[in-house]
Amino acid sequence: MNRSRTGLQLRRLGIAAVGALVAVGVAAGPAAAHAGVTASDPRALAENVTLSFTSEAESDTAGISELRVVLPKGIAPDALTLKDAPKEWKLTATADGYTIGGPALATGTDAEYSVTVRQLPDEDSLAFKTLETYGDGKISRWIEVPTDGEKVDNPAPVLKLKAAAPGAKVIAPSPSPTPSTAAPSAQPSAQPSAPVASASARATSEEDAGGGGTAAVVGVIAAVLLLAAAGTVWWVRRNRGQA
Repeated sequence: MNRSRTGLQLRRLGIAAVGALVAVGVAAGPAAAHAGVTASDPRALAENVTLSFTSEAESDTAGISELRVVLPKGIAPDALTLKDAPKEWKLTATADGYTIGGPALATGTDAEYSVTVRQLPDEDSLAFKTLETYGDGKISRWIEVPTDGEKVDNPAPVLKLKAAAPGAKVIAPSPSPTPSTAAPSAQPSAQPSAPVASASARATSEEDAGGGGTAAVVGVIAAVLLLAAAGTVWWVRRNRGQA
C-alpha cells in the first residue's frame, strides 16, 4: 500500500517536472531568436567585404516580409550593393540605411541575405539595428546595443572588427557630379548681340547715306530748272526788243 502511494507520488512529481521544463522551453523560445551578422573580412578598413545577415523567424503565424536596417557610422547607404537575397527580394536605400524585402517567406523560415560593402570603417565594432516585419504586420525590433558586457532583451546585430591591415587607408568617397553653371549658357546668348548691333549700325549708316544722295539729286534738278527758267525769260525779252 505504501509502495503504491510512493510510486504514485513519484509519477506526479515526474509529470510536474516535465511540465515545468516544457514551460521554461516555451518561455525561452522567443528569446532564443535573434538577428546576426558575419563578414568575409572582419577587419577595420577592409575593402569589398561581404556582410551576411540572418534574422531568425519567431512567429508561428506569418513569415518575414521586410527588414529595415540602420547602418552604423562610417558606412553610407550608397556604399553597399545587394549580393544575395531570397527570391524576388529587393534592396532599397534609405536616408540612414536600407530596406530589403519582398514576398513573405514561409512561416518559420529565417531571412538570410548578403551585401557587399565598399569599405568597412575604422572602428572596433559595428551595430546594425534591424526591424523585422512579418506578413501579418507584426514587427520585431533588434535595436538594442549592449554596453560593458551587459545583456539586453533585443540585441542588434553587432560585428566585431579586428585591427586594420598594415598600410590600409580610407578610400576617398566617390566625387559628386559637378553641377553645370549658368555662365556658359549666358555667353552664347550675349555674343550674337555684337553682330546684331553692327548690322543695325550698318543699316543706319546706309539709310543716312541714301538720304544724303537723294538730297544731292534734288538740288541738281532744282538748279537745272532755275537755269532753264532764267534762259526762257532772257529769250522772251530779247525777242520783244528785236520786234
